[in-house]
Amino acid sequence: MKTTLTALSILAGVLAVASPALAHHGNAAYDGTVTILKDATVTKLSWANPHTIIEFDVKGDNGQPVHWAAELGSPSALGLLGWTKTSVSPGDKITVYVHQAKTKNPVGRIDHIVLADGSSLRDSAGGGGNNDVDNGGGRGGRGGRGRGGANPY
Repeated sequence: MKTTLTALSILAGVLAVASPALAHHGNAAYDGTVTILKDATVTKLSWANPHTIIEFDVKGDNGQPVHWAAELGSPSALGLLGWTKTSVSPGDKITVYVHQAKTKNPVGRIDHIVLADGSSLRDSAGGGGNNDVDNGGGRGGRGGRGRGGANPY
């Protein structure tokens, strides 16, 4: 009886912690389709836990700059995919493939980016599109895309 009670207590504790953690790591706030933002200019890279953030400007429909902020995985997860804290720098021109917030505000979750040299860097969270295509080159020390090929994670 004591063993059963202990096991049930542990299970209840695990379930209590798991639900908020899964909610935090969900992507329900983002549209499932990918928005392509060409000619984005990086303004800031925040290489920090729990999520790396890239801020960038793109030209809006009215010709005025629109400031975006989009998240990626953690620095350690991105590092396994070839990212470094110098993969993008302020002033760099990139194309951003992003899952925009359902609110249509200029925030989102990055699927992948294409650098000016044509190489790609993908997010650690997976996603769709061209995530599993290795374009080689790039600035990550590992062909710009980590291991390339199919996502082993």
